[in-house]
Amino acid sequence: MLSHLLIKNYALIEHLEMDPDSALNIITGETGAGKSIMLGAIGLLMGNRADSKALYNPTDKCVIEGFFDVSGYVIENLFEEEDLDYDTTCVVRREISPSGKSRAFVNDTPVTLDILRRVTSQLMDIHSQHDSILLGSNDYQLQIVDTYAQNDALLRQYRTDYRTFRFKQEAYEQLLNETATMKKEFDYNHFLYEELQKLELQTDEQEQLEQELTILENAEDIKERLQLSFDYLDNAEQSVVVYLKNVVNNLNYVTRLADRFSQIRDRAQSSLIELRDLANEISAEQENIETNDTRAETIRERLNLIYNLQTKHAVKTVAELLAIQAELEKKVSKILNSDAELAEAKAENEAAEKQLMISAQALTVSRQAVIPQIEKQVDNSLVDLGMPNASLKINVETGKPTHNGVDTVSFLFSANKGVKPQQLKNVASGGEFSRLMMTIKYILASKRSLPTIIFDEIDTGVSGEIAIKMGNMMREMALSHQIIAITHLHQIAAQGKAHYYVYKDNSGNKTVSRVKKLGFNERVQEIAQMIGGNNPSASVLKNAKELLSQKA
Repeated sequence: MLSHLLIKNYALIEHLEMDPDSALNIITGETGAGKSIMLGAIGLLMGNRADSKALYNPTDKCVIEGFFDVSGYVIENLFEEEDLDYDTTCVVRREISPSGKSRAFVNDTPVTLDILRRVTSQLMDIHSQHDSILLGSNDYQLQIVDTYAQNDALLRQYRTDYRTFRFKQEAYEQLLNETATMKKEFDYNHFLYEELQKLELQTDEQEQLEQELTILENAEDIKERLQLSFDYLDNAEQSVVVYLKNVVNNLNYVTRLADRFSQIRDRAQSSLIELRDLANEISAEQENIETNDTRAETIRERLNLIYNLQTKHAVKTVAELLAIQAELEKKVSKILNSDAELAEAKAENEAAEKQLMISAQALTVSRQAVIPQIEKQVDNSLVDLGMPNASLKINVETGKPTHNGVDTVSFLFSANKGVKPQQLKNVASGGEFSRLMMTIKYILASKRSLPTIIFDEIDTGVSGEIAIKMGNMMREMALSHQIIAITHLHQIAAQGKAHYYVYKDNSGNKTVSRVKKLGFNERVQEIAQMIGGNNPSASVLKNAKELLSQKA
């Protein structure tokens, strides 16, 4: 239950704290005093969208904090799943900075709004007039049936299977589309692949062939220049080798006279050996150079094939051609093996669909089993609320799988005898909507272990004896749930165990909303004013006191 609520710097609320009772809490106040503001602040704790414009003081941050006693409620698994610290007192905090930045915390751990909503949805249920609009929604009606049937575990299993099915289905459809596209391109890709494969390209062959062709095309000139180089070195009377031999001989002589010249003599000797080796290598290269027009033409043809393919594929290297060949091989291979791959994907898709339908069927059976019970309980409760001829019929239609199963639920309602049940939006007035919604919340309360239920003027459109019965239903619900009810009816206000009055304080420079817990005499005065206006008579005050005394 909500044991403590703190609201700071929100709308007309500068600072507000309250400690709601564990049973039925009543909140009253004049229109515009701030009751809806309190509900808006609680909505922020539930993960609603934040707006910096709602700050009382635009230069300070807004803080809404709720302390919840969750002892006795089995929600530890939720905290484990979200990696949150668990304690029997759960503290939820929401902060809004003047810049509009919002932060949320659960037990002092920062959380996303999605996690905040998931946690607080297990702590509070807020019914507002908006829910009456939601009641006409098929999704909301399905949610009511699932809540009554306590289908949480079945829904979790179904949604797990649904995600698996959608993944397998999308994978299969994607493979089908890819295969169809590739089959259209298969002949062309196969031709391109074979064209590259037949060439048997090697990574560095283009550079080697280009170099070899250059040598062949310039063979005579190269041969002539190599010969000249050899002659300069070692094939003439005045060659470098001859002169260097003379150098070595002279250095040998002087070295015999003085050992200090041995180092330069050795260097000269090494140079002579190196130059002779160089001359021999040049001579060998010169002898290997031959004019070979046939080989040159073969290389030109090979290079032309490579150049044409590079132009065709808009690349510049053989390495890029080889990469394209590898990619084409994959595409061709995939098509050649596509039947087996498609068969495997199809089988996985069908298996996932089969499992999904098993889970869907379990949901459908569970839903259909409780529908007669819901119809009967709603009809019986509406009799107590002054609608003896009201009738609720729930239709279930089966269709394609969705996130919530294969069922579409439709609530059909008739408030009058002899009138065929129709869609809610066509037949229910405001007061009838309120009574129907109260009945649904009443029968669902026993099916959910929610610590706190909040009613925001669920009594719209009702009065008199019906209001008394609605108040009795709230008090009965409060035996197992904490109930917070914002009301404008004295019949309901009198049923509360704790009564809070929201009012505007205009004593300062700026209007402030405040809340006050009323004592018995103050409650008598407030309920009397709800009955007879600002100046209630003695008989009205007596009536108010009797209402409170009867509740006690």
